[in-house]
Amino acid sequence: MSSSNTLPSQHLSDPAQVADFILFSQREFLLNLSKDLSRGNISFAQFYLMGYLSTSGELTMTDIARKMGHSTAAATGLVDRLEKLGYVERMHAEDDRRKVLVKITEQGTDLVAKLRGALQDRVAEAMSGNGSEVTGLVGLAS
Repeated sequence: MSSSNTLPSQHLSDPAQVADFILFSQREFLLNLSKDLSRGNISFAQFYLMGYLSTSGELTMTDIARKMGHSTAAATGLVDRLEKLGYVERMHAEDDRRKVLVKITEQGTDLVAKLRGALQDRVAEAMSGNGSEVTGLVGLAS
């Protein structure tokens, strides 16, 4: 193993080592993301939905259910909780008042940007080879 904090190049040809590194890295990133999400009182599914809404604009409840792999009733519950937190809002479509659209709010957009920024910082740290997390992950994977 090399003295740097990155995955040693001799391990890049070993699929088992790379797979272990990916699994341990994923676990570490998910644990950190979970902590960040709990501060915002949202779940992974809610974060995923907010991230999708932040890039796609407004969606119908049917579209949300389809994207999330949930029933419409489950998607409604997901949106209800986000709406109570002020992260999304519902509105009626102009062309068909029966159609309900869901849109992310400025507060929701800010939270998504903050969480994405924290994740990007962790990825940049891991890629730079300066992160203590990477040292531990490389040790576990090798």
